[in-house]
Amino acid sequence: MRALYTAATGMSAQEKNVEVISNNVANMRTNGFKRQTVHFQDLLYDHHRRSGSPTSDQNTQVPAGLFFGSGTKVVATPRIMSQGNVTQTERTYDLAIRGEGFLRVQLPDGRTAYTRDGGFETDSQGRITTKEGYVVDPGITIPPNATSVSISQTGQVSALLPGDTVPQQIGQLTMSRFINKVGLESIGDNLFLETAGSGQAIDGTPGSEGFGNIQQGYLEESNVNAVTEIAAMIQAQRAYELNSKIIQGADQMLQATSGMFRG
Repeated sequence: MRALYTAATGMSAQEKNVEVISNNVANMRTNGFKRQTVHFQDLLYDHHRRSGSPTSDQNTQVPAGLFFGSGTKVVATPRIMSQGNVTQTERTYDLAIRGEGFLRVQLPDGRTAYTRDGGFETDSQGRITTKEGYVVDPGITIPPNATSVSISQTGQVSALLPGDTVPQQIGQLTMSRFINKVGLESIGDNLFLETAGSGQAIDGTPGSEGFGNIQQGYLEESNVNAVTEIAAMIQAQRAYELNSKIIQGADQMLQATSGMFRG
C-alpha cells in the first residue's frame, strides 16, 4: 500500500528536522553560531490522468487531474545569517562584528576560513589567533612589551609601548563578505569555507561600504531563539506522530484485507 511508504518518508524527514533543531539548541551558547532551518520538497507523483486530458470526441477536458504523491524529502538546511546579540566581555581580544562580514582565519593546510566568532587569544609568538590556535588573517603580532592594545571599529590594531604616549598602529584587520553567505560550508570550530555556491569572497576593511564594524571587548552571541526552537520541535513531533498514525491506519486496512482472504 502506497500510504505506508509515503508516511515513512514523512517520518524520515521529521527525524532530520529534529536533528537540525537539536543542533540549534545545543549551540545556543556558541559565539557567532547561526541557526539552521529545514526546507522540504514533495517527491515524484504518479499521474493516472493529467489535467486537460480529453474526455470525449466533443473536445471536453478533465478540469483536474488524478495523481498521487509519494511523500517528502529534506532538500536543504540553510543557515539564518541574522545578527546575534552583542554582549560585553571587557576582554582585549574579544571582537564582535556588528553588521555584514566575516573575519578571516588561516588554517594549517593553507586554506582560508571565515568566522563570526571573535573570541581571540594570542599565542606564544604574540600572534592573534582563534581558540584553536589558528592565526587570524592577516597575521598581526602583538609586541611582547606592549602595555595595552586597542582595536578600532575600522579594524586598526594599535599598541602602547613603554615610553610612548601615543599608541602605534601595528596592523589592520580585514573582513570578507559573500554574495550568497548561506552557501558557505560549515566545518566546525565556528568556521566556514568558501564554496561555488557562496561565490568568491569580497574583501574590505571594517566600516567601509557593505561591511560591518568591529566592537572590541564584545562578542556576538548565537542567534538561536529558544522559543522558536521549542515551537519547531512541537511541530516536528506532531508531524511525526501523524505520519506514524497513517502507517498504523494503513496497516489495519491491510490486516482487514488479508482477513477477508483468510475468511
